[in-house]
Amino acid sequence: MDIFDRLKAAAAADWTSYVEHDFVRQMGDGSLPEAAFRTYLVQDYLFLIQFARAYALATYKSRTLADMRAAKAGLATILDVEMELHVRLCERWGLSAAQLEATPEHRATVAYTRFVLDCGVSGDLLDLHVALAPCVVGYAEIADRLARALGPALANHPYRDWIGEYAAAPYQQVAHDARRHLDSLAARAMTEARFSELAALFGQAARLEADFWQMGLEGAQARR
Repeated sequence: MDIFDRLKAAAAADWTSYVEHDFVRQMGDGSLPEAAFRTYLVQDYLFLIQFARAYALATYKSRTLADMRAAKAGLATILDVEMELHVRLCERWGLSAAQLEATPEHRATVAYTRFVLDCGVSGDLLDLHVALAPCVVGYAEIADRLARALGPALANHPYRDWIGEYAAAPYQQVAHDARRHLDSLAARAMTEARFSELAALFGQAARLEADFWQMGLEGAQARR
């Protein structure tokens, strides 16, 4: 059991509320209203801007070149892969990258991203990566589970682009590398006495992830 699995087990209820949220379930079975996905996707673009800042902060907090390279890889994934996916999908609704960037941040977006940045500013590199892990690794787990459940049906699924992107080998490798790097940081900086603090931090990040999904569902209801 690596440190990620230990954290997930310690915050099991919070993790379940995130990865098995109604938003995820509805996305998997194709019943998620487009308005919910659109609300989520636009806010997730803004979310990624702040997460890019978090990885830039991780570079500053790094004490080794290996840690710096890991932060650089995370930043590149956000700026060159994930944000491009969001722009491509939002173009279907006539939304440009400039319009996305000009959209006001929802309270759920602010709450989650500033929590992660605060963990990085007030804590060390391990604190920051524990706060980042539910998003980075969680998306890989969710997408892989949905893709496996859908099988060939994914080809005609309304959310095949999102599921396919995060279930594909390149992003799965990103998540794998993030877990391995988290293990390395824990080996250097974690004591058993500190584990409970990290688990609480991890659980809070998972709860904020669930709140982010909920924002999408409530956004769809507001559009009715």
